Amino acid sequence: MRKQAGSITTFPHGRTMIRALIFAAALGSGGLAAWITFAQPDTPVRVEQAPEIARIAMSEVLVASAEIGQGRLLEETSMRWQSWPEGAVSAGFITRASQPDAIETLAGSLVKSQFQESEPIRSDKLAPAGTGYMSALLPAGKRAVAVRVSAENTAGGFVLPNDRVDVVHTYTRPSVGTEPPQSVSRAILRNVRVLAVDQSRNADPANPQQVVVGRTATLELDIQQVEQITAAEASGTLSLALRSAADLNEPKLAVKRREPTVGVYRDGKMEVVKVAPHTAGSLWRARQSSP
Repeated sequence: MRKQAGSITTFPHGRTMIRALIFAAALGSGGLAAWITFAQPDTPVRVEQAPEIARIAMSEVLVASAEIGQGRLLEETSMRWQSWPEGAVSAGFITRASQPDAIETLAGSLVKSQFQESEPIRSDKLAPAGTGYMSALLPAGKRAVAVRVSAENTAGGFVLPNDRVDVVHTYTRPSVGTEPPQSVSRAILRNVRVLAVDQSRNADPANPQQVVVGRTATLELDIQQVEQITAAEASGTLSLALRSAADLNEPKLAVKRREPTVGVYRDGKMEVVKVAPHTAGSLWRARQSSP
């Protein structure tokens, strides 16, 4: 349709064509941009590879399958093999490679020190089958000595096996001149381990704090302490003073040996003279043989 003179003449199909051209141009621009983007070569991406985890060499170690108390006998059911890192295998451990029949051969051995569950079985904590119980528990160079005790001289009966005590010697010093006899007490041993009270090596598991009133206490001593405590018991009474657990590292009393002496009368006065041990023995024998 045409309009009158003085007005702009338009055709309906002209507007549609313009829109089509604009759309085609936009589409072409978008396609060109996409081609430019995807036509570029990909930038290489560096991929970090995870380091390989080194495999840990393992060994089979003999361990306790359950808690094993001190003084118990090993049973086959109380032991088992368990994987263990080779780098953590101690020299005292028992391995399947070195002793494949260890479970059978160690059955019946005496346990000198308690094992916890899954703790490696160590040969130094075992005593061969048939070994005496108390002798197996004693460290090298130690002796077990029983001393007479009562509730009065064992901290009221609170001294239990595995406690640490001081040994106090009480004796009567004879009268000297006008002085009357006197009772004297002194600590002769300190930090001594109690092995047993009577014949009980362990406290009652159901009541570990139960008071044990015994007539004898077995102490762990060295040979010099054995001599000292035997002489002290013959000349008086012994008491056990219970030590605090905080004082267990205190050093023990050193055993002092008295130098042998003899009495010599000179000018009506007696003098005490120190002599060598073999000389004192000779003088003693000469005195006994003299009329």
